[in-house]
Amino acid sequence: MIRDPETLHLLLETLQQFVNEALIPRENELAETDDVPADIVSQFRELGLFGLTLPEAYGGLGLTMEEEVNVAFELGRTSPAFRSYFGTNNGIGSIGILLDGTEAQKQHYLPKLASGELLSSFCLTEPDSGSDAASLKTTAVRDGDHYVINGTKRFITNAPHAGIYTVMARTNPDIKGSGGISAFIVERNTPGLSLGKRDHKMGQKGAHTCDVIFDNVRVPADQLIGGVEGVGFKTAMKVLDKGRLHIAAVSVGAAERMLNDALLYALERKQFGQPIAEFQLIQAMLADSKAEIYAARCMVVDAARKRDEGLNIGTEASCSKMFATEMCGRVADRCVQIHGGAGYVSEYAIERFYRDVRLFRLYEGTTQIQQLVIARNMIREAKH
Repeated sequence: MIRDPETLHLLLETLQQFVNEALIPRENELAETDDVPADIVSQFRELGLFGLTLPEAYGGLGLTMEEEVNVAFELGRTSPAFRSYFGTNNGIGSIGILLDGTEAQKQHYLPKLASGELLSSFCLTEPDSGSDAASLKTTAVRDGDHYVINGTKRFITNAPHAGIYTVMARTNPDIKGSGGISAFIVERNTPGLSLGKRDHKMGQKGAHTCDVIFDNVRVPADQLIGGVEGVGFKTAMKVLDKGRLHIAAVSVGAAERMLNDALLYALERKQFGQPIAEFQLIQAMLADSKAEIYAARCMVVDAARKRDEGLNIGTEASCSKMFATEMCGRVADRCVQIHGGAGYVSEYAIERFYRDVRLFRLYEGTTQIQQLVIARNMIREAKH
């Protein structure tokens, strides 16, 4: 649902200019320093990027899902680490509070997230529970007016910068599956909370992840999201539904950037007396990529519209995430191929993008987890 096409058009034009003029020229600096430059972070704040999806009542822009994916198409055209810096505030770091938090929790945290005063992280994955998230071992034991949290979370995006963490922990050890899990808001300066060393990743330099360690961390009971135990896993799944659609949209934007770079290269690079774009085998790779990007874009927009209509899009979100991220990987591979040996050296952006986009098929549910979600939903619907 697009509320006001003119306003959205202005926002997208502004973002397009920002990506082209401020972000793309500084991609190499980002990769070399492994840090988002401070002046770029200030521009994120000025543009309101930390609060894109948060309601206007809390200081955000209140984008609908369809508007959000259109924004993600634009932001996807540059290094993913730029978007990642403010992405958690709009997605996995805030949506739990927004969807299931108490009004007091929303009033206290959402305006600070929308302004970028606070950064947020989502703590679900653990050393022994990745895809099998419901088997998590982090515990939260009630002790008077507090819960005492113990455990370790792994690969947590933005953890080194976050001021608050949405933490999934087991409040009922007697329930082994998802029913015993609750969600908490834990502040960075809480005694007993510490961070592991930053992960050295294949790509996405400038986007930081690390372990978050909880050692007898005492959290006030009013930090339990929604004030209810046992619904944390449901909160997490709602968060991931939205996140999966967003990642799918970013994958489309990244694929469009890679294809555009490859097309321009193919028009300039001459072999056998003519631009390589004139060769049919190169044209086939360009055409296949164009068609797959178009298909993924249509899927993402359709799923976003359905979510805005209030429909359950669990299956569509997984379909979009699976197809768009796998498509992005295929496009990356073809674009390296079109560049030839030049695609294997860091002088060209495709070498970096090839590594950066590999993560899209892994986080917020691997491709294989999406396959399971889709098939299980199909079987469940067939039985009803």
